[in-house]
Amino acid sequence: MSETGEDRFVNPTVGRKYWVKHAYDTLVETASRYNAVITYGDLAEEVQRRSGLHTTTPLRSWVGDLLKMIAQANHLRDEPALTALVVHKHDGRVGAGYDEVLRLAGRPPIADELERENQAAAARLECYRRWCDDVPEDARPTPATHTRPVPAATSGRSASRAAPTPSRATPRSREERRGGICPTCFMEMPVAGPCPNCS
Repeated sequence: MSETGEDRFVNPTVGRKYWVKHAYDTLVETASRYNAVITYGDLAEEVQRRSGLHTTTPLRSWVGDLLKMIAQANHLRDEPALTALVVHKHDGRVGAGYDEVLRLAGRPPIADELERENQAAAARLECYRRWCDDVPEDARPTPATHTRPVPAATSGRSASRAAPTPSRATPRSREERRGGICPTCFMEMPVAGPCPNCS
Protein backbone atom coordinates (compact mmCIF):
# COMPACT_ATOMS: atom_id res chain seq x y z
CA MET A 1 0.00 0.00 0.00
CA SER A 2 1.27 3.48 -0.88
CA GLU A 3 1.95 6.40 1.43
CA THR A 4 -1.32 7.88 0.15
CA GLY A 5 -3.26 4.71 1.05
CA GLU A 6 -4.50 4.10 -2.49
CA ASP A 7 -2.92 1.90 -5.21
CA ARG A 8 -3.57 2.02 -8.97
CA PHE A 9 -2.07 0.51 -12.10
CA VAL A 10 -0.82 2.90 -14.76
CA ASN A 11 1.14 3.03 -17.99
CA PRO A 12 4.81 3.96 -17.29
CA THR A 13 4.44 7.08 -19.42
CA VAL A 14 1.83 8.32 -16.95
CA GLY A 15 3.56 7.00 -13.84
CA ARG A 16 7.02 8.32 -14.66
CA LYS A 17 6.22 11.95 -13.85
CA TYR A 18 5.07 10.86 -10.37
CA TRP A 19 7.78 8.25 -9.84
CA VAL A 20 10.63 10.69 -10.49
CA LYS A 21 10.11 12.52 -7.18
CA HIS A 22 10.02 9.26 -5.25
CA ALA A 23 13.07 7.97 -7.13
CA TYR A 24 14.97 11.15 -6.27
CA ASP A 25 14.00 10.88 -2.58
CA THR A 26 14.91 7.17 -2.47
CA LEU A 27 18.30 7.84 -4.06
CA VAL A 28 19.06 10.69 -1.65
CA GLU A 29 18.18 8.35 1.23
CA THR A 30 20.49 5.72 -0.27
CA ALA A 31 23.27 8.31 -0.63
CA SER A 32 22.84 9.21 3.05
CA ARG A 33 24.28 5.79 3.98
CA TYR A 34 27.99 5.50 3.17
CA ASN A 35 28.76 2.83 0.56
CA ALA A 36 25.07 1.99 0.03
CA VAL A 37 23.68 1.19 -3.40
CA ILE A 38 20.26 0.10 -4.63
CA THR A 39 19.34 -2.33 -7.39
CA TYR A 40 17.22 -1.37 -10.37
CA GLY A 41 14.50 -3.74 -9.17
CA ASP A 42 14.48 -2.41 -5.61
CA LEU A 43 14.29 1.18 -6.85
CA ALA A 44 11.39 0.35 -9.19
CA GLU A 45 9.56 -1.45 -6.41
CA GLU A 46 10.11 1.41 -3.97
CA VAL A 47 8.89 4.19 -6.28
CA GLN A 48 5.75 2.22 -7.08
CA ARG A 49 5.14 1.50 -3.38
CA ARG A 50 5.62 5.13 -2.35
CA SER A 51 3.50 6.57 -5.14
CA GLY A 52 0.75 3.95 -5.11
CA LEU A 53 1.10 3.83 -8.90
CA HIS A 54 2.09 0.40 -10.18
CA THR A 55 2.73 -1.04 -13.62
CA THR A 56 2.80 -4.50 -15.12
CA THR A 57 5.20 -3.27 -17.80
CA PRO A 58 8.62 -4.93 -17.51
CA LEU A 59 11.15 -2.88 -15.57
CA ARG A 60 13.65 -2.72 -18.44
CA SER A 61 11.04 -0.90 -20.54
CA TRP A 62 10.75 2.16 -18.29
CA VAL A 63 13.36 2.44 -15.54
CA GLY A 64 16.02 3.81 -17.92
CA ASP A 65 13.83 6.78 -18.82
CA LEU A 66 13.16 7.41 -15.14
CA LEU A 67 16.89 7.44 -14.40
CA LYS A 68 17.51 9.80 -17.34
CA MET A 69 15.12 12.26 -15.71
CA ILE A 70 17.05 11.98 -12.43
CA ALA A 71 20.38 12.46 -14.26
CA GLN A 72 19.00 15.57 -15.97
CA ALA A 73 17.74 17.00 -12.67
CA ASN A 74 21.12 16.37 -11.01
CA HIS A 75 22.88 18.02 -13.95
CA LEU A 76 20.62 21.10 -13.87
CA ARG A 77 21.09 21.44 -10.11
CA ASP A 78 24.84 20.83 -10.37
CA GLU A 79 24.50 17.85 -8.02
CA PRO A 80 26.42 14.58 -8.04
CA ALA A 81 24.88 11.85 -10.25
CA LEU A 82 22.50 9.92 -7.99
CA THR A 83 21.99 7.38 -10.79
CA ALA A 84 25.47 6.03 -10.00
CA LEU A 85 23.86 4.44 -6.91
CA VAL A 86 21.59 2.21 -9.04
CA VAL A 87 23.21 -1.13 -9.87
CA HIS A 88 22.42 -4.53 -11.35
CA LYS A 89 21.53 -7.22 -8.84
CA HIS A 90 23.76 -9.86 -10.46
CA ASP A 91 27.06 -7.94 -10.46
CA GLY A 92 26.56 -4.73 -8.47
CA ARG A 93 27.55 -2.51 -11.41
CA VAL A 94 25.79 0.35 -13.15
CA GLY A 95 24.29 -0.36 -16.55
CA ALA A 96 24.81 1.21 -19.95
CA GLY A 97 22.16 3.79 -19.03
CA TYR A 98 24.83 5.47 -16.89
CA ASP A 99 26.17 6.85 -20.18
CA GLU A 100 23.45 9.54 -19.91
CA VAL A 101 25.41 11.03 -17.00
CA LEU A 102 28.53 11.10 -19.18
CA ARG A 103 26.61 12.63 -22.09
CA LEU A 104 25.28 15.42 -19.87
CA ALA A 105 28.83 16.10 -18.69
CA GLY A 106 29.96 16.40 -22.33
CA ARG A 107 31.91 13.13 -22.29
CA PRO A 108 31.58 10.19 -24.69
CA PRO A 109 29.93 6.92 -23.62
CA ILE A 110 32.19 4.23 -22.17
CA ALA A 111 31.98 0.81 -23.80
CA ASP A 112 34.21 -0.95 -21.27
CA GLU A 113 32.02 -2.04 -18.33
CA LEU A 114 34.86 -1.93 -15.82
CA GLU A 115 35.86 1.62 -16.79
CA ARG A 116 32.18 2.70 -16.66
CA GLU A 117 31.94 1.19 -13.17
CA ASN A 118 35.09 3.04 -12.06
CA GLN A 119 33.55 6.32 -13.26
CA ALA A 120 30.31 5.48 -11.43
CA ALA A 121 32.23 4.63 -8.25
CA ALA A 122 33.77 8.12 -8.29
CA ALA A 123 30.28 9.60 -8.76
CA ARG A 124 28.93 7.49 -5.87
CA LEU A 125 31.63 8.89 -3.59
CA GLU A 126 30.56 12.42 -4.60
CA CYS A 127 26.97 11.47 -3.65
CA TYR A 128 28.04 10.17 -0.24
CA ARG A 129 30.09 13.32 0.39
CA ARG A 130 27.07 15.45 -0.51
CA TRP A 131 24.33 13.60 1.40
CA CYS A 132 26.03 11.41 4.04
CA ASP A 133 27.30 12.67 7.39
CA ASP A 134 29.81 9.91 8.07
CA VAL A 135 32.11 9.66 5.04
CA PRO A 136 35.72 9.06 6.06
CA GLU A 137 38.08 11.89 5.09
CA ASP A 138 40.32 9.42 3.24
CA ALA A 139 37.44 7.67 1.44
CA ARG A 140 38.19 6.42 -2.05
CA PRO A 141 35.81 5.36 -4.83
CA THR A 142 34.59 1.80 -4.23
CA PRO A 143 34.01 -0.18 -7.44
CA ALA A 144 31.23 -2.77 -7.59
CA THR A 145 33.28 -5.68 -6.30
CA HIS A 146 33.39 -3.95 -2.90
CA THR A 147 29.96 -2.31 -2.64
CA ARG A 148 27.24 -3.72 -0.46
CA PRO A 149 23.64 -3.52 -1.69
CA VAL A 150 21.33 -1.89 0.84
CA PRO A 151 17.58 -2.55 0.67
CA ALA A 152 15.38 0.27 -0.57
CA ALA A 153 13.63 0.54 2.80
CA THR A 154 14.44 3.83 4.42
CA SER A 155 16.89 3.99 7.27
CA GLY A 156 14.79 6.35 9.35
CA ARG A 157 16.44 9.45 7.91
CA SER A 158 14.04 11.48 5.87
CA ALA A 159 14.87 12.82 2.43
CA SER A 160 13.94 16.28 3.67
CA ARG A 161 16.91 16.08 6.05
CA ALA A 162 19.11 15.73 3.02
CA ALA A 163 18.77 19.31 1.89
CA PRO A 164 21.43 20.08 -0.69
CA THR A 165 24.67 21.41 0.68
CA PRO A 166 27.49 22.89 -1.31
CA SER A 167 29.18 20.18 -3.32
CA ARG A 168 32.86 19.52 -2.76
CA ALA A 169 33.19 18.52 -6.38
CA THR A 170 34.55 20.98 -8.92
CA PRO A 171 31.57 22.64 -10.58
CA ARG A 172 31.03 21.77 -14.21
CA SER A 173 30.57 24.52 -16.72
CA ARG A 174 26.99 24.58 -17.94
CA GLU A 175 24.52 26.91 -19.54
CA GLU A 176 22.81 29.38 -17.24
CA ARG A 177 19.43 28.01 -16.17
CA ARG A 178 16.60 30.30 -17.18
CA GLY A 179 13.65 28.89 -15.20
CA GLY A 180 13.16 27.11 -11.93
CA ILE A 181 13.08 23.35 -11.47
CA CYS A 182 9.63 21.78 -11.17
CA PRO A 183 9.30 20.12 -7.73
CA THR A 184 7.14 17.35 -9.24
CA CYS A 185 8.99 16.24 -12.39
CA PHE A 186 12.38 17.93 -11.82
CA MET A 187 12.45 19.40 -15.31
CA GLU A 188 13.31 23.02 -16.08
CA MET A 189 10.26 25.30 -16.13
CA PRO A 190 9.76 28.44 -18.21
CA VAL A 191 10.66 31.73 -16.57
CA ALA A 192 6.99 32.59 -16.13
CA GLY A 193 4.08 30.23 -15.69
CA PRO A 194 3.56 26.68 -14.49
CA CYS A 195 5.47 23.59 -15.53
CA PRO A 196 4.28 22.54 -19.01
CA ASN A 197 4.91 18.86 -18.17
CA CYS A 198 2.71 18.82 -15.07
CA SER A 199 -0.01 21.36 -15.74
